[in-house]
Amino acid sequence: MDALIGAAKHIEEYYLTGALKGNTGLAGAINVQGEDVFRMDQIAQEITVHYLKTSGRVIHAISEESEEIVPMNAEGRYFVYFDPLDGSSNVPHGLPVGFMFGVARRNLEGAEDNHLRAGRDYLAAGMFVIPTGTFTLALKDAGTWRFHIDDTDEFVKPRRMILPEDPKGWELSFNSANRHTYAKGIQSWIEQNERKYSFRYIGALAADFHRTLANGGMFMYPAIVNHPDPKKNRPQGKLRLMYEASVVSFICQEAGGTAVDESGTPILDIQPKHHHQRTALYVGSKPLVESTTKALAVALA
Repeated sequence: MDALIGAAKHIEEYYLTGALKGNTGLAGAINVQGEDVFRMDQIAQEITVHYLKTSGRVIHAISEESEEIVPMNAEGRYFVYFDPLDGSSNVPHGLPVGFMFGVARRNLEGAEDNHLRAGRDYLAAGMFVIPTGTFTLALKDAGTWRFHIDDTDEFVKPRRMILPEDPKGWELSFNSANRHTYAKGIQSWIEQNERKYSFRYIGALAADFHRTLANGGMFMYPAIVNHPDPKKNRPQGKLRLMYEASVVSFICQEAGGTAVDESGTPILDIQPKHHHQRTALYVGSKPLVESTTKALAVALA
């Protein structure tokens, strides 16, 4: 945790001075996901790998910015799955971004299983929202806690986060521009329910889920199955399972919520087959997630 917190503070420092140092633009490269890489993506990746390696506690890491599994320390006890700069397209505009991570224990007895852990096997998951100075950490069977950075650069004042039960303050968060590309059942669900709740969308999973966790409601990134250009359909979803969807789903469960994929399968139960596997995501307050699960089931029937 010291390594992850140190990395997050260092990334935030670069973010805050990015415009002055010319670090807010594109790097002129494409990552393993087929997306444009920003200079801040590269900086955040280098910083995080450095801190994790020097901790001596991590055997291997999996990052959005690395096509291959990143070797760390042969004697390390943990795997770390991370997205060093979630929502990096927000950087040039000075908008919030995130640093997301999940931690799992290596197999100390018997053969290793390629480091692929279902979210339910995580020991911890967390996210920093940069540059707001907030850090949310969930520990297995110990709840979800939010910390705030103080004037001495320390994260303090932990507050337990539990999703509000009163639906009056609930919010929906999704990319409304994609609504007509979703499955018909989800399109119908949106038409029937969106006016009941406030709508918020920042364009960075960590930042959007940060609001969902505090106010209740649901963040969703459905599968894209009805795009006018069939090549742009994403029937498996867009978000990465191990270092995005499983992270917020673990945090959400420890705060009293739940999360499912497009088939209604709990995100935390999905056994990854590849370290960059993608998924659809519905995460937040149980009544809303369960409601969308029913809509998905009707569509699949």
